[in-house]
Amino acid sequence: MKKNHLIGMAIVLLTIGCTENKPMEPIALYVGTYTDSGSEGIYRYAFDPQTGSLAEKTLAANLPNPSFLKISNDHNFLYAVQETDKYDSLEGGVSAFKINNQDLQVLNTQGSGGENPCHIGISKDGKMLAVSNYTGGNLAVFQLKDDGSLSQYKQLIDHKILDSTKTSHVHSAEFTSDGLFAADLGLDAVKRYRQTEAGFVEASQPSLDLSEGAGPRHFAFGQEGKFLYVINELNSTITVFKRNSDATYAPIITHSTVAADFKGESFCADIHLSPDGMFLYGSNRGENTIVVFAVNQKTGDLAVVERAPVKGDWPRNFTVDPSGKFLLVANQRSNNITVFARDEEKGTLTFLHETALSSPVCLEFAR
Repeated sequence: MKKNHLIGMAIVLLTIGCTENKPMEPIALYVGTYTDSGSEGIYRYAFDPQTGSLAEKTLAANLPNPSFLKISNDHNFLYAVQETDKYDSLEGGVSAFKINNQDLQVLNTQGSGGENPCHIGISKDGKMLAVSNYTGGNLAVFQLKDDGSLSQYKQLIDHKILDSTKTSHVHSAEFTSDGLFAADLGLDAVKRYRQTEAGFVEASQPSLDLSEGAGPRHFAFGQEGKFLYVINELNSTITVFKRNSDATYAPIITHSTVAADFKGESFCADIHLSPDGMFLYGSNRGENTIVVFAVNQKTGDLAVVERAPVKGDWPRNFTVDPSGKFLLVANQRSNNITVFARDEEKGTLTFLHETALSSPVCLEFAR
């Protein structure tokens, strides 16, 4: 009996060992580009989750200026802006694709309601999509059909009427349990809307105002909305907001994203929290770094960990892979995607690889 028991244990251990050593399947990475200097649209790569390398470059969709991509929460659909003012009567476009065995199957395209759309947000239930029109100064809300295609936009929220002295540039929008948040770079504010049966209307706190000339671009929520982190393009800062008991947000502190001794111009672009919420990352175009902050879990405040050179020029969008072990950066002007190993305990970044691609600007994993 003892001999049989030992043989059984050996089989179990061998089975566990084989399971642990089984190679992980590659993950599809979709890359949005600007198409005025060699790129043709959306590209797909096979990302190795063990080494962080990129291979098997494929043109997934021929599309003009798909500068921002968003994959649905169920990972069945991909949506892309057409950042132009020539799609239909002085407006840009937004295209819907079904992800079919990693291939992109076109569903439909609709006008975005304004010029140069630059961001897409999708509601948690997958029924609504918001497109931010940068030059148009407005926000289009679409209904999503069951097959993933776009209806004609249901509502157009015009920011141009909110301020007579500034020029609206809506840069990003996200759905939350409270409604809809929209960062307007031109108005130096994050606007808030609540949902009604008739559509979205101003929330009881209609605006989170930033300092003059800050230029809020993107934002990220921490600890299920307890904190809000807004990255400001024009003055290279991140402003931390804290949620109050009445669901309003108040600014608590602002941090610079560039080094105190940096000389020259720099403009922030993207912002992301690590999967565990312990670290916050932001991209600096000009200083050409990813700034890494440690997040105080009690106060929400930030402390600089490092500013990691991106090994490229003009870092736009960046992303953390599904495992949290790698961070990838789209460097627009140097025409490359750089891959970094991410220390999950320290938050620091170590350069690993780079892949050449003309004008990459947005990275999305199909998990």
